[in-house]
Formats: sequence, C-alpha cells, structure tokens
Amino acid sequence: MARLRCQDYGFECKFVAEGTVTAQVLDEFRKHTEDEHGIEYSKEALMQFIIRQG
Repeated sequence: MARLRCQDYGFECKFVAEGTVTAQVLDEFRKHTEDEHGIEYSKEALMQFIIRQG
C-alpha cells in the first residue's frame, strides 16, 4: 500500500492519499499539493518519497 501525507513533507495539513494502486495515490497527492499548496511535484519525486518510506 502506498501512502503520502502532507504532514510528512512540512505542510500543516491533514490530507492523506493512500491506496493499493500507486499511480492513483501519486495523482491524488499531486493534484492536492498543486491545488491547495501551489506546489507541483513530479511523479518521480513522489515515487522517491514512497520508496524511502520502506
């Protein structure tokens, strides 16, 4: 399962994107950070975040 939480990346935000399909989690998190925080992450950067989680 993949999970990305805004709080893990320095945002004071309770948003969490999680699921069994990594591509969907990446898309959901990217859309949220762009719409809500004005930051665009590449899919590659987000994959690194997930890989580092273990």
